[in-house]
Amino acid sequence: MIEVRRLTKRFGLKTVLKDLDFHVQAGEFVALLGPNGAGKTTFLRILASLSRPAMGEIRIAGFRLPQQATAIRHILGVVSHQPLLYGDLTAEENLHFYGKMYGIDLPEKRIREVLDLVGLSLRSRDLVRTFSRGMQQRLAIGRAVLHDPEVMLLDEPHTGLDQDASIMLDGVLREVAARGRTVVMTSHDLARAADLASRFDVISRGKIVASAGRAEMSAERLPVFYREAISETGGRAAASPDHSIHRVQV
Repeated sequence: MIEVRRLTKRFGLKTVLKDLDFHVQAGEFVALLGPNGAGKTTFLRILASLSRPAMGEIRIAGFRLPQQATAIRHILGVVSHQPLLYGDLTAEENLHFYGKMYGIDLPEKRIREVLDLVGLSLRSRDLVRTFSRGMQQRLAIGRAVLHDPEVMLLDEPHTGLDQDASIMLDGVLREVAARGRTVVMTSHDLARAADLASRFDVISRGKIVASAGRAEMSAERLPVFYREAISETGGRAAASPDHSIHRVQV
């Protein structure tokens, strides 16, 4: 579903991503873990066609980036640090705009479903600029799932959400995964990642340095795996006696 080969991204003289390889099968839920500055957000922005790489090959569902970005955007649902909403439109109007862009059949019905899903039915006709950060994040989640995308990209999606909203999002993500959709989510919350994801990839200094599947990774083991993966200078994963965990030499 997602194929990335030798991806490199630079900002001036600083290399943020360096020869990064990343492969995701259809239906996988990948938690992308790493410290601040590791390149997680930059990587997701490139996958979402919001930023261009310096070099490398990217395919999503057979489409190439950046050449076929328009086609890819129609199969993506994106939750980023920016809500990608219009403050002078109501919640309902925002979803109508995106529904029209995605060519959704019976948009009014789907919009009601989504507003109910994210708990904003009673605020549907309020301007988004009057919303709190958490409410905007709720609506951004609604925007991302509105067209039932094949692939969801989520950059720290629980940021700004209260406990009830976080539980709501967990339920949405479980439903998305149960429908066989592909999910890539960055997170600093290892416990939540362990509960939701089917695979865990660690990115450090712009490269994937370790990867493990859910079958090999308990909630108790994940923090140890994470610390080992980023412990060595240069982002090289530390040796582990657990041979089911894939280490990537960099």
